[in-house]
Amino acid sequence: MTTPIIRPATTADLSGIKAIYDHQVEHAISTFDVEPPPVGYWEARLASTDVGDHLLVAEDGDRPEDGPGPHVLGYAYSSTYRPRTAYARTRETSVYLVDGAGGRGIGRALYDDLLARLRADRIHTVLAVVALPNPASEALHRACGFERVGVLPDVGHKLGRWIDTGLWALRLEVAAEQ
Repeated sequence: MTTPIIRPATTADLSGIKAIYDHQVEHAISTFDVEPPPVGYWEARLASTDVGDHLLVAEDGDRPEDGPGPHVLGYAYSSTYRPRTAYARTRETSVYLVDGAGGRGIGRALYDDLLARLRADRIHTVLAVVALPNPASEALHRACGFERVGVLPDVGHKLGRWIDTGLWALRLEVAAEQ
């Protein structure tokens, strides 16, 4: 297996992104969505031109060039934390992988690329919300330099139970503060 290619998502990737997310919606606590969003949700993320908004994919580097399109192994995105102006240099991030892709460094590769882009955008703080328990996601965030800054107890109800979330933060180094 070759190293996956990390790149900005394209329209051709949206079905793969949606399939990964829809699986998580239906079977996991990694998202608190309980119904898969329509493809328009992903089209809007892809179309965003806001500074600090990115949608990246990890594509299988072993895929033949004449194959049926990109095979998305995972994706990462950054988006507005809250819609108020004072939050403009804060972004919330998420990383999702296709089942079976964990433990291969794909999440780390996606996060490394995403964080580099956010630094270039002069984003100051990056936040991530992790449903608990999730040792793999917590380890990924810790390895990328995030710090767990709090736990919100019983904030989501999914799959017949109440779920806590951990709030993780990373302050990015920026050349000059404004």
